[in-house]
Amino acid sequence: MRIFDIIAKKRDGGELTKEEIEFFIQGYTAGAIEDYQASALVMAIYINGMSKRETADLTLAMAHSGDMADLSGINGVKVDKHSTGGVGDKTTMVVAPLVASFGVPVAKMSGRGLGHTGGTIDKLESIRGFQTAMPIEKFIENVNTIHIAVVGQTGDLAPADKKLYALRDVTATISSIPLIASSIMSKKIAGGADAIVLDVKFGDGAFMKTLEDAKTLAKAMVDIGEMVGRKTVAVISNMNEPLGLAIGNALEVEEAVATLKGNGPRDFETVCVELAAQMLCLAGKGSTDTLKEELHTRLQNGVAFEKFKEFVAAQGGDVSVIENLDLLPSAESVEPIYAKKSGYINKIEAEKLGIASMLLGGGRAKKTDLIDYGVGIILNKKVADFVNVGDKIADLYVNDRSKLADAVSLIDEAFSYQEERLEEETLIAGIIRGDEN
Repeated sequence: MRIFDIIAKKRDGGELTKEEIEFFIQGYTAGAIEDYQASALVMAIYINGMSKRETADLTLAMAHSGDMADLSGINGVKVDKHSTGGVGDKTTMVVAPLVASFGVPVAKMSGRGLGHTGGTIDKLESIRGFQTAMPIEKFIENVNTIHIAVVGQTGDLAPADKKLYALRDVTATISSIPLIASSIMSKKIAGGADAIVLDVKFGDGAFMKTLEDAKTLAKAMVDIGEMVGRKTVAVISNMNEPLGLAIGNALEVEEAVATLKGNGPRDFETVCVELAAQMLCLAGKGSTDTLKEELHTRLQNGVAFEKFKEFVAAQGGDVSVIENLDLLPSAESVEPIYAKKSGYINKIEAEKLGIASMLLGGGRAKKTDLIDYGVGIILNKKVADFVNVGDKIADLYVNDRSKLADAVSLIDEAFSYQEERLEEETLIAGIIRGDEN
């Protein structure tokens, strides 16, 4: 078998066999196939696409290119959640304890943030003492005991995906649906989940800009899950404005805690409850409609918050920080931003707000950047709200004032207004299940 022949086959629109895909992944991971050859094949895939079967075979080949997490020691159906990323997306901090409060195991490996989307691990590390690394034995013990553990990705999961993603990033092939879907799903499968709930976001602050593209990606990932024996559901959610009001690590912890106490922003709570209901449904805990009622109740009566405190304590975090949020990292100054026009807000460009938070130190432009946990943005208004000139629309939490002017400029640009009140967009734009394919 030669990589030359595989490239030529896909260039001419052919369907690669399982063996050809495995030959490519194994050879490229080991360094036997050169970058220029891999680039040619990836471009051929970008142009000609892949069948469902090819995409599933590619996913499994990448998943098996490195370590496969062994979670067999965890009791029950292990349901994982993955978000395609967005501004203000702090759902894991609410969804994980909510699901765990039902006794369903949440054994989650999460990533750090890069660019304008924040990482769950960075947010949790803003809690004093919280440990995001632990031996696998302790990880399994925590899940079996309190039904929840969230750690940074350990071992060498899906190394083929890391190499291929870096290659796609410099060859203008990032936006291939089969390659995106196999990239995401290979890591979820290597992570040991029995069932997977995907939060596929669309809009200005998301990777997929249109609803149509988000549905196409969601369908591709659900197809992969079903073909490799994982129950999979995708929730399509709107990211045309930030989720919730808080953007920034400690600020998002505060908002998560408020939500766990039943006092969170309506849009954020809605997405969290939807994701948790889908996870619990896959675990066999009932219908999503019935579960949603109980989930809202557990946010109001303190059950979810108590589970979150238990989770923080189990991973070395100082629970007093969760009970007294003033102990979280904070900024030296708070700078208000005021509306430049009167009217109904018709757009809040999430990506610009995410970049503004990153400039202030709340995110990373490159992997080596350090995070400032205390900085970020709190919105005072959302899309469809009316404002007068001079009304406060946001607060900036700032430590390094040298970046303030650029951040303020981005926030001013992110808000636009119109005279007539517009209808609010649908927050949950669809659910895609494997049994509907």
